[in-house]
Amino acid sequence: MMNRAIPASTQSGVGLIEVLVAVLVLSIAFLGIAALQAMSMSTNNSAMARSMATIDSYSILDAMRADLVSAKSASYNGTVTANACPTGTGTLANAQLTQWCAQLGHDLGATASTTGVISCSGSGECTVTITFDDSRAGAGAASSSSQQIITKAIL
Repeated sequence: MMNRAIPASTQSGVGLIEVLVAVLVLSIAFLGIAALQAMSMSTNNSAMARSMATIDSYSILDAMRADLVSAKSASYNGTVTANACPTGTGTLANAQLTQWCAQLGHDLGATASTTGVISCSGSGECTVTITFDDSRAGAGAASSSSQQIITKAIL
């Protein structure tokens, strides 16, 4: 009886296993990249919503600067809700608030959770608070889905 070594040519399938392991590793990597992309898009949407809220607050402040007497006499003070905008009849302040309310609804969603609050003193110190739903921000965002942007300015 002779002890013979098995020639290398009889071992088959080892290359195929290596290829299958490589495909498995690549598949897991692609899933990770897809999850990263999805999280990136949700946080970018959240950042865009905060930017739009900031732009909307500057918009109403500029409108109030154009109508300074009314702004200092508290004609702009109050709350608007994006799904129930006031009618723009009467004064310039009412027309501006109606347009601003529609702008909030367009930019941040015309829902009951999208509100804008304006509070101005007689000296022209104003605070604009915009609240909106940011539930699409994703799991990495703040614990509350409600976001609030507060802008303080002197007219």
